[in-house]
Amino acid sequence: MSAEEVRYIAKLANLALSDDAAGQYRGDLEEILNYAEKLNELDTSEVEPMAQVIYANAEAETFREDVILPSFDAGTALQSAPQSGAGQFKVPKVIER
Repeated sequence: MSAEEVRYIAKLANLALSDDAAGQYRGDLEEILNYAEKLNELDTSEVEPMAQVIYANAEAETFREDVILPSFDAGTALQSAPQSGAGQFKVPKVIER
């Protein structure tokens, strides 16, 4: 893994890394990727899934019927909002680039 790749990943996570920290994370990330490669070498074809979203039941089977229930109108929902305007919830900006 190159230093540029580490910096790119840090940028995606909105992290500012010193050169020392980038070097440390580079080693850590390489260890993680090497371990994942080792896991991919294992033959898991005979291992039964323990918990999966996909299950062996019929494809169209559901857990319960979908039932349409009344919901709040926009005005009622916005009554508990700290700030609202133009029929929308107003929230502070959380991503800055």
